[in-house]
Amino acid sequence: MPDGAALDALRNAPEAIRIGLAFLVGSIPFAKVAMWGTGIDITRFGSGNPGFNNVLRYSKWRAALCLLGDAGKGLAAVWLLSTAAEGLLMRWGCGMAAIAGHCFTPFLRFQGGKGIATAAGVMLYLYPSDLLPCVLLYILLRVIGAKLAWAERGMIASMSASVLFVALLFWRHGVRPAALGAILLAFVAWRHKKNFQTLAAR
Repeated sequence: MPDGAALDALRNAPEAIRIGLAFLVGSIPFAKVAMWGTGIDITRFGSGNPGFNNVLRYSKWRAALCLLGDAGKGLAAVWLLSTAAEGLLMRWGCGMAAIAGHCFTPFLRFQGGKGIATAAGVMLYLYPSDLLPCVLLYILLRVIGAKLAWAERGMIASMSASVLFVALLFWRHGVRPAALGAILLAFVAWRHKKNFQTLAAR
C-alpha cells in the first residue's frame, strides 16, 4: 500500500497518466494467477474466458481467488487514482479504464474477460449500498439457475444484476450516474454477445 506522499503523487498526476495506470491495474489477469500450479491455461480451458465463471468450472477456491483479485483491482484503480473532489467523470473514467484493461489485457494478447467482477469492484467503491442488492440478486439467480439447470446462468445472473444496478443509480443518484451506468451495461452486454447467441440458439 502506498504511503501518503506516494498516494498524493498518484492522485496529482495528469489525468491521462492516471487513466493509463488504471488500465494497467485492470489488466492484471487474476484468472491466470488463480490457475498457477495447475498446468492449465485458462484461455484453453472450458469456455476459454479468463474470468470467474470459467475458473469456477475447475475449482471453487481458485474461482474465489480470481473473483477477489478481479474485483480488488477495480476498487484499487478508483481508490488509488482518483478522489471524490474531482467529480463524477474522473472516478468513472478510472473505473472504466480498469474494466477495459481487464477485457483487453495486453498480458493475454488483448483477449481478456468480460468485466463483471472488475466492474463490481469499481462500483463497490463508488456506490456500495447500491451494489449490495445486485449481489444478492446475482447469488439468488445463480442458485435458482443451478437448481433448474439454466443454460448460461452466469450470464443471466450477471446481466440481471447489472440492469438492477443501473435502475438503482437512476432512482438514487439521478440521470448522469445512470447514463454512465447504461454505457457500462451496454459494454458488458456486448462482451457477453456469444452467450446471448448461445442462449438464443437453444
